[in-house]
Formats: sequence, C-alpha cells, structure tokens
Amino acid sequence: MDKPYQRKRAENNTQIGCDFEAKAQNFFAQRGLHLTPGKALEIGINGRKSYNFDLGDEQKKVVVECKAHTWTEGGNVPSAKMTTWNQALFFFHAASLGYRKILFVLKDFSQKRNETLGEYYIRTNHHLIPKDVEVWEYDEKIGTAKKIK
Repeated sequence: MDKPYQRKRAENNTQIGCDFEAKAQNFFAQRGLHLTPGKALEIGINGRKSYNFDLGDEQKKVVVECKAHTWTEGGNVPSAKMTTWNQALFFFHAASLGYRKILFVLKDFSQKRNETLGEYYIRTNHHLIPKDVEVWEYDEKIGTAKKIK
C-alpha cells in the first residue's frame, strides 16, 4: 500500500518516533542523565492539566520532547510537522517553572538550503522558542548530538 506521507523504509511513523525517543534516552543516559518515557507534568496557562512529555526525570527536573522529522523528499519544509514543534514549545512554555526543557530533534541537512531542519526552525521561529528551552540536534550517522540553541 502506497503511503506518500510515510517515510521511505519505515514501518510506520509511530515506530519512527518510538525508535527516536529510545535513541534520545540512550544518548542522555550515556551522559549520566537517566530519563524515563512518558514523564507526566502539570502544564497550563489558565489552570493546570497533566501532559506526558516524551522523556523526563522528576529528581533532576528535566523534560524532553523528541521530533524525528526530515525535509520533504523534494527538499521542502515539512510545514505540517513544524506545527508539532510549535506545539511542543507551547507545552514547554506552559510547563512548571524550574524544569530543564529540551527539544531533541533529528539532524537532517538540506543541500538546497545549506542548513539543517533544526537550524531552519530556529532561524524562522526564534520568536516562539522560550528562553529556557534548549534545542539539541541528533546525528544518527554518528550517534551523537549537540546543543544548537
């Protein structure tokens, strides 16, 4: 069955996300930060409601949202996917104070644009990124990540 919205060589989009979360969890564990999946935290602007961040640690007060998105096959911006990044940043904004907040994204370089998707997002959406949010970019080819904001 042809699924044009499905990444090539991927079983399904949910599995891509789960696999990427595991890579993020492993990356941070190798650096002494042991995160658990589905970290519930109260968020809200007017009232509070529980939200499950992808990864987190209550003791060290860290929450992480993971995004494994790539440029489109034609090298264009995956606009619909960018809205989920915006949503994640809003949830960070609405999260309890005192938490370290990390947006962990897949490094995907565009020759056409000469920048990664993460760099593009920061450049075009800097006004939406709360000052206390870190953006990390994970390079699957070498299994490491670096903080880009």
